[in-house]
Amino acid sequence: MNTSEKITTRHLSRKALIYVRQSSPNQILTHQESSRLQYALRQRALNLGWRTDDIEVLDGDSGQTAAIPQVRDTFKELAAKVALGQVGIIFSTEVTRLSRNCSDWYPLLDVCGYQGCLIADSDGIYDPGTINDRLLLGLKGTLSEMELHLIRTRMRTALLNKAERGELALQLPIGLVRDQLGRVEKNPNREVQQRIELVFEIFLERRTASKVLKYLNQQTLLLPRRDRFGDLIWLPPSINAIITILKNPAYAGAFVYGRTATAPRTPSAPRQTVKRLPIEEWKIRLNDKYPPYISWENFEKIQAMLRDNHAEYERKKTRGVPRAGQSLLQGILYCGACGHKMLVDYRHSIQYICAYIQLKQGGSRCQIMAANSIDQAVVEAFFQAISPVEVELYSAALARCQQDDERARLAREQQLQRLRYEAEIARRQFNRVDPDHRLVASELEARWEAALRELKQAETLAEQASQEHVSPSALSPELRAAFTSIGQTLPLIWEQDLLSFEQKKMLLRCLIEKVVLHRSASDRAQIRIVWIGGETTTLEAPIFVNNFAALSTADEMERLIVKLATDGVSDEEIAKQLTEQGHRSPRQRIVLPSTVKTIRLKNGIVQRKQSHPREIEGCLTVPQLAEALKVSAQYIYDRIHNGTIEIAKDTATGLYLFPNQPTTIKQFKQLIAGRLQNLRF
Repeated sequence: MNTSEKITTRHLSRKALIYVRQSSPNQILTHQESSRLQYALRQRALNLGWRTDDIEVLDGDSGQTAAIPQVRDTFKELAAKVALGQVGIIFSTEVTRLSRNCSDWYPLLDVCGYQGCLIADSDGIYDPGTINDRLLLGLKGTLSEMELHLIRTRMRTALLNKAERGELALQLPIGLVRDQLGRVEKNPNREVQQRIELVFEIFLERRTASKVLKYLNQQTLLLPRRDRFGDLIWLPPSINAIITILKNPAYAGAFVYGRTATAPRTPSAPRQTVKRLPIEEWKIRLNDKYPPYISWENFEKIQAMLRDNHAEYERKKTRGVPRAGQSLLQGILYCGACGHKMLVDYRHSIQYICAYIQLKQGGSRCQIMAANSIDQAVVEAFFQAISPVEVELYSAALARCQQDDERARLAREQQLQRLRYEAEIARRQFNRVDPDHRLVASELEARWEAALRELKQAETLAEQASQEHVSPSALSPELRAAFTSIGQTLPLIWEQDLLSFEQKKMLLRCLIEKVVLHRSASDRAQIRIVWIGGETTTLEAPIFVNNFAALSTADEMERLIVKLATDGVSDEEIAKQLTEQGHRSPRQRIVLPSTVKTIRLKNGIVQRKQSHPREIEGCLTVPQLAEALKVSAQYIYDRIHNGTIEIAKDTATGLYLFPNQPTTIKQFKQLIAGRLQNLRF
């Protein structure tokens, strides 16, 4: 029965909407009485005179917060129906069900006032078209928004106050548990403890999460994880699981709150986005609150290594993981002109390129330099830095390998012990069941068989790992002798290619923080090495150029060559004297006799006496080979210098000598036609 003078036949001819909403899925389950009160508004609509067919319940926003209008599709539907003049009244237990912010509330009041739609809550019925009711509804909306702010502030203040004391019960990572008194202790399972310790130890030795994953897979070791119910389970390792362990400060004994920040919502991104904060921006950090697996110093070291391994060169300027490429300064080389990180180009020859300005602004490349001479200069400086060091590296490496083997063996034994225990539990459960109860007995028998299969598989893998293990004593005598005095023999190891490029880069990074490269002249580069600790070393390295005129000392060299050649000095002697004075050929670190001859002949100075015979029995010189192939001699010299043709100079003549055989000409023709990638003599 209608008891309000504000309700007219016009309102009764339209629909009555009942808006039902709970703020979260948890409230739907726990606030049952609130849901009953909201659905009971249907009876109130009937009492006010609306027909059953005209009453519609809108509950599509249940479980959605009213603080975010973009996620409430049912509220948008309600506003659209009001705007179309289809609604006579909106029922809600209170204003907070309809809106928690004024940006939603006041537009709805405007539309209701314009279309003559009423709003009813537990306190009464309001007409937004009248100034008094609109004022009252506006105050209720403002108080609703303020109430939400006060609730949040109150809860957050209490939470922060508890967190500042380190008493906030945050979820603990695997390996840490709370006892009945709320104290945090290490998981009493020794296998769990030692497996987590193993992850940290292997990472500190091998420096990348991918190598930790490779080690665990090679040793067929599982990682402890939690299932969706919080129970301990053992699963194959993954990169995400390993990084989660490495990045959690609880393993360093620290209570941390506020490791992440929530970005503000925008119309284009209504959902909250969370980003991780660096250590120095964490809100609360209390060390020594939990039993540690590692020290805080080691935790900080691990985070620095992870940041370096994350190779976001453009944005974060990190060094990245040492990789297998031949460029030794990958990831630690910076441009001395613009300050940005230089990249590596492997397409034709190894080059260092600063292309930041070209990529960002469309300009030209800042610097391009061949990598070989730069790498050689830095490596020589590195050798000088470690030359006084005497290290018994082989003994240390042998001890570390034995330690790794012992850790892996212990981990496998613990894993087998756990699987044997689980198989024994399954056997006991099966033996205790009544054999006549086949439904239960068959299930327990299947579980027992599964446990036995898993145990058998683990035993087989452990036996295979034991058989396939290679003792470190199998190292060659040459490598063992070299490692006993690394300070003197490291250059020898380096030249003999006993180390991979990845290992060479790791050795360089042990002492070098970064390298700054700047072209000081057309044929010279200035290199500034920043060592770990802040010390710097500045040196110059030659840059190979394509022709003699590109040398910065070309005029002086030509003058000296003309003077000495006029005095009758041989090409070899002139080359030797110029090399001693610091000159060089365009693509060599020394002055070649061929360079002297070219300049001498250019100036019309002819020497009748040759330093070596032009015809050598059984061999072809470069000019003879070029004439036979109808190509220039420079074509062959260029491919010798870039490594396409592998050949050493004859010690007696100082020339490149090729076998005078038909197969030599045939191979060169295939190289010229592109059917061969390289030649080796």
